[in-house]
Amino acid sequence: MKSVRIAGLAAAVVLAASAGAMQAQAKDYKIEAAHSEADFAIKHLGISTVHGAFHGVSGVVTFDPANLAKSSVMATIDVSTVDTGVAARDTHLKSDAFFDVAKFPTITFKSTSVVKSGDHYDVTGDLTLHGVTKSVVLKLETPSKEQIGMDKKPHRGFTATTTINRQDFGLNFSAKVASGDSMIGDDVKIELDVDAAQQ
Repeated sequence: MKSVRIAGLAAAVVLAASAGAMQAQAKDYKIEAAHSEADFAIKHLGISTVHGAFHGVSGVVTFDPANLAKSSVMATIDVSTVDTGVAARDTHLKSDAFFDVAKFPTITFKSTSVVKSGDHYDVTGDLTLHGVTKSVVLKLETPSKEQIGMDKKPHRGFTATTTINRQDFGLNFSAKVASGDSMIGDDVKIELDVDAAQQ
């Protein structure tokens, strides 16, 4: 009888360990375009900040907090969805003077590593913008806890920020104002805020 109890206990331990391993496995989350966007901010005349967003964000976030080596991000942004709240400015941004949507319709990011860094994660990856690929580091906040969405799937929220120099990507529009200052700054602050559903 004692051996049966020991065997039963061992089986329970194995099952518990297996369940824990399953919970710790990497999970894939598909970005929901309807609740996601990529925001940006850039100085105008050195005195104000222009804000805009890209609404066409898609891709997959793979997240495994127990084994970050298995975590990754692959995202694509539809450049034609750029929106600064001013139609004429948006048209200008889509032209060959800036993003040149006809030639470069998407912005992509593909991670190469994910590491814990203090209270956040450093997501290093290749950003391809305007036909130029550069390595950048996204500062990813701790993902939200899972919530069940209207689609009955578990959802997580992911928020990441970075700053890039637009001229590094060939976005070298350089109009000057009367004072001799640049009309727009070089540094662009970017914030990715996405809702992603577990697959």
